Amino acid sequence: MKYALRLWPFLLWLTTTSVFAAQLPDFTDLAEESGKAVVNISTVKLVKPQQRNMHPFFRQGPQGEDPFRDFFDQFERFFGERGQGAPREQRSLGSGFIISQDGYIVTNNHVIEGADAIKVNLQTEKNGEKSYDATLIGMDKETDLALLKISTDKNLPFLSFGDSEALKVGQWVMAIGNPFGLDHTVTAGIVSAKGRTIGAGPYDNFIQTDASINPGNSGGPLIDLNGHVVGINTAIIASGQGIGFAIPSRLASQVIDQLKEHKSVRRGWLGVSIQDVDENAAKALGLEHSQGALISGVTPGDPAEKAGIKAGDVILAVDGVSIESAGDLTRKIGDLLPGVKITVSVWRNGTTKKIDITLGERNADKLAQSSGQAHPDGGEDVLGLSVRPVTKDEAKALALDEAKGLLVVDVVSGSPAAQNGLVAGDVILEANGQKIETIAALKSVVDGDGSKKGVIMLLIKRQGQNMFRTIPIS
Repeated sequence: MKYALRLWPFLLWLTTTSVFAAQLPDFTDLAEESGKAVVNISTVKLVKPQQRNMHPFFRQGPQGEDPFRDFFDQFERFFGERGQGAPREQRSLGSGFIISQDGYIVTNNHVIEGADAIKVNLQTEKNGEKSYDATLIGMDKETDLALLKISTDKNLPFLSFGDSEALKVGQWVMAIGNPFGLDHTVTAGIVSAKGRTIGAGPYDNFIQTDASINPGNSGGPLIDLNGHVVGINTAIIASGQGIGFAIPSRLASQVIDQLKEHKSVRRGWLGVSIQDVDENAAKALGLEHSQGALISGVTPGDPAEKAGIKAGDVILAVDGVSIESAGDLTRKIGDLLPGVKITVSVWRNGTTKKIDITLGERNADKLAQSSGQAHPDGGEDVLGLSVRPVTKDEAKALALDEAKGLLVVDVVSGSPAAQNGLVAGDVILEANGQKIETIAALKSVVDGDGSKKGVIMLLIKRQGQNMFRTIPIS
């Protein structure tokens, strides 16, 4: 009897372990079948000495951090340091996957951007490889996606997109790629989170996974247990463990369809500056909850201004679909084509009204070119900030007791202002202790006391709270 009692805990543990093991998925068949459509991508680019080619997608992390720099440092240590002297060939490796039997391939834009030659390596039936020259069909920097094409007289194995919106946190997923040049490495994990914003661009909405992703995995598929691609592996935080990010398949499939048909991506455009509504702003605006996108500026002549949208409005819904944040509105409008007519629900002066708007077209090149010039809504560039005086209509929405200070309409990406935490929607009240009411006053402090001290300390108001931000002047 004593022996039986001692044996019982072991038998219980063994039974529990066996039941748990039986519930774990078997990835063998999935890896074998899906792996046939995963490819290795190598590129060659002629670069000048000391030229750094880090893609803007990875330069700026959340809250001014740079979580991707370690990623590139690891990559460079593995594949070799930069050389000196004459222009040389820079080689890089990445991953991709075939989406049609006639040879269309999806990868990341940063894998192939600027390449002078792109080669795609496919696995053969006898565990060998065959190399193809690839043609770049189109790329989209804002979502970091690219579409390639290879020519072959054979029907190729391919993967289909699944529905990333149906994914649930905790669901099993598998990644296949080319980390550190190790062909067709398979890793598995779970969906750790959805809707992650990591400071990569205007359409941040990443799937986070703990499936191991390393340098070289970029562009490879994140696959569900049904063999469908639910994400494109894109970024990691090298200082963390088990933290990888993938572009959701729903976003990716829309972009890829446009690249395949038009070789470029067209997106809807409102012509507004927006910010989130926090609890304090919600109280000031008379909203029951902190939701929607607060309009901090409207570009003259653009669709929103033509339709009657004003600074201080809060967009709560688009075509009946609730808008929870500024990023939510950006993604929603970006999913629509130019010329589409939408109806927005707007909170204004304590009531909700509906306004019809015909969307314009977002022009990323135009936005980039204007980053160092006067802002299209009348703002003028100072310190990498596009600023203009606050209007009476905006004062209440910005939690000001009167129309004073300068409204930050836009911040140039990568500028000292951006690196030190200034964001659109901030109101500059003082600079180095001097009250600021006009753009000329700010420039005077920057050129005078700021240049002398080498730094400008700004007193700003953000969503009802005063705070200081310091910007160095070179």
